[in-house]
Amino acid sequence: MVDPVVHIANLTIQYGKDTVLQDLNWQIFPGEQWILGGPSGTGKTTLAKAIAGQLKYEGQITFHLDPTSLLPAKIHYVSNWFQFTNLEGDRNFYYQQRYNKFAKNDTLTVFAELKHFAKEEQLSFENVRSYLNIFGFENFKDQQLIELSSGEHKRLQLIKALWLQPQVLIIDQPYTGLDAQSRKDLNQIFDQLADKGVTLLLISNDDEQPDCINRFAEIQEGKIRIRQRSEELSKGLPRIRKALPYFLQQAPQVSAQVMVKMNKINISYGEKQVLKNIDWEVKAGEKWLLQGHNGSGKSTLLSLINGDHPQAYANDIHLFGKKRGSGESIWDIKEHLGIISPELHWYYDMNANVGQTIASGFFDSMSLYQRLGFEQQQKLEQILYFFDLKEVKHKTLGSLPLGQQRLVLLARTIVKHPELLILDEPCQGLDKEQTQYFNDVIDDLSKSGQTLIYVGHFQTQLPTCIDNKIVLEKGEVKAISEVIHKKETLST
Repeated sequence: MVDPVVHIANLTIQYGKDTVLQDLNWQIFPGEQWILGGPSGTGKTTLAKAIAGQLKYEGQITFHLDPTSLLPAKIHYVSNWFQFTNLEGDRNFYYQQRYNKFAKNDTLTVFAELKHFAKEEQLSFENVRSYLNIFGFENFKDQQLIELSSGEHKRLQLIKALWLQPQVLIIDQPYTGLDAQSRKDLNQIFDQLADKGVTLLLISNDDEQPDCINRFAEIQEGKIRIRQRSEELSKGLPRIRKALPYFLQQAPQVSAQVMVKMNKINISYGEKQVLKNIDWEVKAGEKWLLQGHNGSGKSTLLSLINGDHPQAYANDIHLFGKKRGSGESIWDIKEHLGIISPELHWYYDMNANVGQTIASGFFDSMSLYQRLGFEQQQKLEQILYFFDLKEVKHKTLGSLPLGQQRLVLLARTIVKHPELLILDEPCQGLDKEQTQYFNDVIDDLSKSGQTLIYVGHFQTQLPTCIDNKIVLEKGEVKAISEVIHKKETLST
C-alpha cells in the first residue's frame, strides 16, 4: 500500500475563542496535484501554514517524503505576502521608505537575496537563470527588495520556490499580482514540476489552472470536503446591495478641474529609467484604467500622484491645480486622495482594530492617533454598517480573513470622501463574489461624479464605470484611449 505524502489527522486550530479548523482529516498521495479553493475566510491559509509547520495545532500532521528522490525532501510554503527584512533582520518598514534614497539601501538586493537562498538551500545559480528569464527578472538583480512592486515581489517568491523544486510545494494565491502572460508561463512550469514528481497544493479561486491539477478540495465548518471538479467548489455568498451612506451619495468637493497634469515625466533609479517622457492628464469626473505588464512603471507613476516619490519635484507635475514644489506638503496632497494598494496593505498596522483602521482614513495616517469629532464618528458608524463590519469593529485587522481586510481598507479609503480615488489592484486575493461587491461599490461611488484611477489586469475584475484607459510598456505610454465598448476594450 502506498503511503500518503501528507497525512493529517484530527487537526484543530483556534484563534482565541474562534475555532478555524475542527478535527480535520486529509491525505495527499503521490501523483495528486491539488487545488484548495472555496470562499475566503474558511481557513485555507491557516491549513497551509499548519502543514508548513508555521502554526501551533492540535492533532497530527505526518509526512512520507521519498529519500531516494532527486528532489529535496522538503515541504516549501509560499505565502500570499512576501515578508522580507532589512539588513539587521527587522521588518518594521514604513510605506514611503522605498522612495527614500538613504533608507532604501537598508534591504538586500534581489541578487543578494537569491545568493542567500542558494547558500541556504545548496542550489546552483545555473538552475535559476531560466526562471529569471521567464519572469523578466534578468535586469532586477541590483534592485533593493523594498523597491519592487507587488507583482515583482510575487514573481521573486515564485522564482525561489520553483528553483528549489521541493517534493511538496504549497502556494497561497499563486497568481496574485501576475499579468496574463506570467500566469500562462507559471502554469506551464507547474505542469513541468508535476512531471518531475513535485506534489502541488495551490490555494486559489482563479479559473485558470495548470493542466496537471487532478484533485479539488475546500474547507467547510473546519473540515476538508473533497470535490470532483473545480466547478463544484463553493462560492462566497453574494453580498446584499445597500444604498451608499448619504454623505457618499453627494459629489465630492473638487479643488481643480484638472486634477493631474504630467508633462514629459522621466524617472530613473541609477542607470535604470523607469518612466520615459510621460504625458498624462486626469480631469475631474473621469474614470481611468491604468494597465501594463508587471514592472511597466505603474506603481512609480502612481507614487508621483500620491506625493510619495521625491523625484516629483524634478518634473513638471501639477496636482489639484498646483505645481509640485510650489510649497505644498505631502499631507496637503493626501487630503485630496483616497488610496488602496497591495503595498499599503503590507505596511499597515495589523494590530490596529477595524474601527481605528477605518478612522485613520480621516487623517491619512497608518494608524489612529487622534480623537474623532462628532461628524467623523457618525460617518464611521455609517461606513461600518454599509460594509457589514459592525460586529468586527473591535477586532484587530490581522485577525480577519484577507478579503475582509481589503474591505476594511476600502472603507478607510472612502471614509473622508476624497475627490480622487486611486485603487491599485484592489481586488488582489479576493474571490469572485468579493471582487464583484467591491467593484459594485466603486460603480455606485462613480455615479456622484467620483474621479478614479484604477489599476487592474483583467476584464472580469474591473468596475463598469471605466471611461478612459492608459497603457504603459517599459516605462513609456503605449496607448491612451477612450473606452467606448467596455467588454471589448478593457481586457489585456
